[in-house]
Amino acid sequence: MVERLAAVAGAIRRCAATSLAEPEVLGLRELVGAGDVCFDVGAAYGMYTFPLADLVGPRGLVCAFEPQAVSRRVLAGCRRCCRADNVRISPAAVAAGSGALDLALPVRWGLPIRGHAHLRGGQQREGGQREPDDQRPGRSVRTWRVPTVSVDEFCERHDIAGVRFLKADVEGFEPEVLRGAQRTLRADRPVLLLEVETRHLSRYGTTGEAFSGELRDLGYAMYTWRRRAWTRTDAVTADRRNYLFAAE
Repeated sequence: MVERLAAVAGAIRRCAATSLAEPEVLGLRELVGAGDVCFDVGAAYGMYTFPLADLVGPRGLVCAFEPQAVSRRVLAGCRRCCRADNVRISPAAVAAGSGALDLALPVRWGLPIRGHAHLRGGQQREGGQREPDDQRPGRSVRTWRVPTVSVDEFCERHDIAGVRFLKADVEGFEPEVLRGAQRTLRADRPVLLLEVETRHLSRYGTTGEAFSGELRDLGYAMYTWRRRAWTRTDAVTADRRNYLFAAE
């Protein structure tokens, strides 16, 4: 397990160093270590999953959530190839609670844009921008029902305690992820790596500034990855997508 996983994680880090993967991957070493429990919400193909699994080692655990079947099959295949037994893959989307929601997948000229898939329906807040299917030439939206689970419920069901790190990249649904993680936030004070973009958050009736403000009110300081270091910041800006929140 160790050698194959280390090789894959190293390849992803090299991609991050040349901007072929998200640069924040390089900063994970400062956040997690051997034996830690990590959540990867919106795991996609494992850009964060496998570097995290390498860092936490055999005694640690990475819970990866990916509701898109194609992405999940790739993720599971990579896990088998890496022999990453410390990765647990769930087909559920992470939300404020258990149930089911529609997942919308944009399609352009017949090609699914999997990185822009997002949840919609019952959890959208009053005033949020509901997105109708795009009727412009070559564009459409596929939707299907997916199961949902909250972080707190998942931890209770699987007897997981001491969550150290939670990454969420779910196209604006990040506030709902945290609404379902209140017990975990209070008990464990995990480090959070979140995509914070108003263009996505506006679907659910909020903004980057409002969402980051809620986290600061909970006692979290905000950082961005700049010049290969986590640098404290107090504002969400258009040139950054990912923000780190660490308990003060």
